[in-house]
Amino acid sequence: MGTLLQDRQAITGPQTVQVVGRKLRPTPVFDTYWRFAAARQAVYEARLQGREQPWTDDPILARHRFTNCYRAADRVSQFLITDVIYNGPQAWEDVFFRALLFKIFNKESTWRLLSRELGEVRWDSYTFEAYDRVLSAAFARGERLYSAAYIVPPPQLGEGRKHRNHLRLLEMMMTSGAPERVAQAETMKEAYEILLGYPALGPFLAYQFTIDLNYAPQLAFSEMDFVVPGPGARDGIRKCFGPAADGIEADVIGYMAASQDEHFARLGLPFAGLRGRPLQLIDCQNLFCEVDKYARVAHPDIAGISGRTRIKQAYRRDATAVQAWFPPKWGLNTPAPAR
Repeated sequence: MGTLLQDRQAITGPQTVQVVGRKLRPTPVFDTYWRFAAARQAVYEARLQGREQPWTDDPILARHRFTNCYRAADRVSQFLITDVIYNGPQAWEDVFFRALLFKIFNKESTWRLLSRELGEVRWDSYTFEAYDRVLSAAFARGERLYSAAYIVPPPQLGEGRKHRNHLRLLEMMMTSGAPERVAQAETMKEAYEILLGYPALGPFLAYQFTIDLNYAPQLAFSEMDFVVPGPGARDGIRKCFGPAADGIEADVIGYMAASQDEHFARLGLPFAGLRGRPLQLIDCQNLFCEVDKYARVAHPDIAGISGRTRIKQAYRRDATAVQAWFPPKWGLNTPAPAR
C-alpha cells in the first residue's frame, strides 16, 4: 500500500550507519522514521493551534491512533504532570506517592475516583483499607481500574486482587525508603536500578516510572542520560536496521537522538522540536514503537520481531483542547495551566 509519506521519498537514505563500531544497513523504514516524526509533530502543532481537520494528508496517520513524538506531550503524561505531580503538596514523599499511584493504574478516571472519594491524595493520610474500599467498590460496579496502554504485572504480595497487591507494592516502596534513595541517586540509571529492585517492575516499567518521576521538580536527570528499549522499540529498530542491530538497541536510540538534525535536514523535513527542545532518548525510543506500528501498513514486506501485521487502534476524534504544559525546569512553558 502506497502512502503519501512514501511517495515523497525522492532522497536516498544512507547506505550504512556506524553505531558503536557496528555497521548497520538502513532499510526504507529508516527514512520513514524521520518522515513519520515530522508529520506526527505537524499534527500535534496543528491541534495546538486549533486548526480544523484534516491535519495530515497521510492516510495511515489520518486513520490510526499514534502517540505524540514527545512522550511528555501525550494526554496521559500531561495529566500526570499537571494534575498529579504539580497539583498537591510538593514534599517529595507526596510527589513520589502520587506519581506512582497514578502510573500503576495509568487511568485518569481511577485517579479522579480516588481524589473524589478520599480527598487530597497524600502518603501521610493513606491507609490500605480506605484505598482498597474505593477501588474494590468500583471493581464490583464493573468499572475498569487500569489503562490498557501497558500492563503492570501484579506482584505476589499476599492479596487476592490485582489492585490490592499493587497497593501493597506501593506501600513496600514507600516504607522501604524508595523515595529517599531515588532522590539521592546520582544518575538516572541508578534511580532506575532502585525501582527495578521491586517486585513486578521489570526493565521497561522501571524505566518508564523513572521518566515519570523525573518530571518532578526534585529530580534533575537529563532525558539524554539513559534509555531502556521496550519491546515495541526493539521491533521498530529491527524494521529500520534488520537483525544487525540486535543487542545494541540502546546505542541505536542514542544514534537517532544525536543525528536527528542531520537526517531532518537531509530529507528536507521541517522539525522545530517541542518549543525548541530536540527529541530526547525517551522520545526516540517511543518513536521506534510508533514507526513499528506505522510500518505494518506502509512497509508490510519488512518484518519486525513480533510478527504483528495490523494497527489495532483507529483514530477517534477528541474535541478536548490539547494541553501543553511541561515541567517548569525545562523552560518551555507559557502561562501555567488553569485549575
